[in-house]
Amino acid sequence: MDPAALGSAAGRETAAEVPAAPRPDAVSGSVGTSYADLRSFCVTSPGNRAPDRSNRDSAGGASDWLSIAEASAVLGVSGATLRRWSDDGRVPVFTTPGGHRRFSRRTLQHLLPATRRDRPPLARLGASPDRIVRAYRPRKSTPTSAPPWMEHLSDADRIEFRERGRRLLELLVEHLDAPDASVAALTLGEACRLAAGHGRQVAALGASMTEAVQTFLQFWTPFTAELASTARRRGLDTREATALLISAEAAIDQLLVATMTGHSLATGQRLAAQRMSNRS
Repeated sequence: MDPAALGSAAGRETAAEVPAAPRPDAVSGSVGTSYADLRSFCVTSPGNRAPDRSNRDSAGGASDWLSIAEASAVLGVSGATLRRWSDDGRVPVFTTPGGHRRFSRRTLQHLLPATRRDRPPLARLGASPDRIVRAYRPRKSTPTSAPPWMEHLSDADRIEFRERGRRLLELLVEHLDAPDASVAALTLGEACRLAAGHGRQVAALGASMTEAVQTFLQFWTPFTAELASTARRRGLDTREATALLISAEAAIDQLLVATMTGHSLATGQRLAAQRMSNRS
C-alpha cells in the first residue's frame, strides 16, 4: 500500500477493519499457560505492517483481534493493567495505524490458567491439620482471658479438649477434601458427634449456652482465617476459593448446631436430676 494512502486511512478505523489473527510465526517467543508467564513472556510486535485482513475465522465472523476493553474482560484485569503489561512487553499487542491497541483472542486465552475439574487437596495447598494447628498457638501480642468455667479445668479436661479439637480439625479437612458426597457425609457425621460431646462436657463444667457458643466460634475463627489465607497464598481462583469457604462455613454451622444440641441435652438432664433430687 502506498504510504500516503496508508496515512490517509489512519483514524478511519472501524470495527469491521480490525485486523485478523496473526500467523503463528508472527509472534516471537512462546506463550505461557498461566498468569505467572506474564512476568517472563516477552514478545516483539509482528512488524510494522498491518496483518492480512483476509485471515478471518472459519465462519467468516468477527476478527480474532480484540480492543483493550474486550481483552481486559478476557483476562479479568483492568484496562490500565493490560496497558502496563503490553507496554512492558508481557502481552503481545498490535497497534493499528490509528494508534489503537489490538490483542489476539487466541493468544490471551493461552495466558489464562487451565480450568481444573477439582480443587487440589488442602494438604497439598499447605493447609494440613498440622499447619492449621499452628494457627492456634497463642500470640503474646493478643492476650485473651479465659471464661470462668475454663479457669478450673483439670489437666485431664484440658487434654481432652485439646485432643478433641485436633480431631475435629482433621475431620473437617477430610470432609472438605472428600472424593464424594458419601465420604463427606461420614466424616461430617463423626465430627458432629464429637461436637455434641463437647457441648455436653462444657455444660457439665457449668458453661452457659452463650459461653458454649462463644467458645465454639473462637475455636473455629482461626480455621476459617487459615483457609482464606491458603486460598490467597496458593492462588485459588474465585470459584474454587468461594466453594471452599462456603463448604467450610456450612460444615461449621452443622458442628455449631451439634454443640448446642449436646449442651441443651446435658443441661436438661442435669435440671431433671436436680428436680428429682429435690422431690426426694
